[in-house]
Amino acid sequence: MKTNRKPVYQRKTFIIILILLAGFVSIQFVHPDVPNPPVTGDIEAPADVKAIIQRACYDCHSNNTNLRWFDKIAPVYWGVASHIKEGRADLNFSEWNKLAPADQKGKLWESINQIIAGAMPLPSYTAVHTEAKVSPADLEVLKNYLAGMVHSKPADTTAINAADKQYQHWQKNETAISKLPTAANGISYIPDYKNWQPISTTERFDNNTLRVIFGNNIAVKAIKENKIHPWPNGAIFAKVAWAQLQDKDGTTHTGEFKQVEYMIKDDKKYAATYGWGWARFKTPKMVPYGGANVMFATECMNCHKPLAAEDFVFTQPIKH
Repeated sequence: MKTNRKPVYQRKTFIIILILLAGFVSIQFVHPDVPNPPVTGDIEAPADVKAIIQRACYDCHSNNTNLRWFDKIAPVYWGVASHIKEGRADLNFSEWNKLAPADQKGKLWESINQIIAGAMPLPSYTAVHTEAKVSPADLEVLKNYLAGMVHSKPADTTAINAADKQYQHWQKNETAISKLPTAANGISYIPDYKNWQPISTTERFDNNTLRVIFGNNIAVKAIKENKIHPWPNGAIFAKVAWAQLQDKDGTTHTGEFKQVEYMIKDDKKYAATYGWGWARFKTPKMVPYGGANVMFATECMNCHKPLAAEDFVFTQPIKH
């Protein structure tokens, strides 16, 4: 006799499909709330600048998030909600008025550098939101806008001479500290960084500072062997910042010492902070940044998080 019963494997496949379909439908009801709070102080910028920022940044960095239909499908939606929450916490253009003018310029500088590094907007985001991509022309518009916010005037001779004298003291390890300061997370000031090899330089034109990044022997060896993805344990960077002064002839001088920042790689000891120990010491007295609050490292992590593909290192070594 003929039978209309389907083979066992077909029935099992059908049941599995039904279960998966039921599961997919059920998770659509698990939707974290993504509210759009009131805008308290939107960024004010020229129309072309604001258009770029709105198109590339507002979905995650403002209170005017525009979710498309495909953004709302779980489990994708869960990641979208998480990105929006983290994005607003780090930078919210709808609460721009809460930042001091200097911090506004700093956030713009940070954002532009993340765009240059290819970290923002997130590649996974622009893959489906193609309109959010920042073109080279868009980037130039943003850079020119930020450059126009910076107004510097030539320093007088007295200021330049005082800065040169301080720099000579820095070179000779003449500091005003009697013992090594220690940050709240236990990382102490490392004076020996001045004997390390410079591996890169940066310029913060938004706040007129010059920066030199030094690397210890382990970091330098990793660079030579191209073993920086990830960096090896024991690698240490010291980023030193000075004010940038220009004389009447346009010659650039190092100004007052601002700070030195350390990144210390140990993926076990600092597992909770992306495998890096963070510390910053300000002024010639090397005052630990953040005081007794160990959570100061969160600020560093939020800034470096988009560079996960580069082991959270912003400035790449100069290639010889």
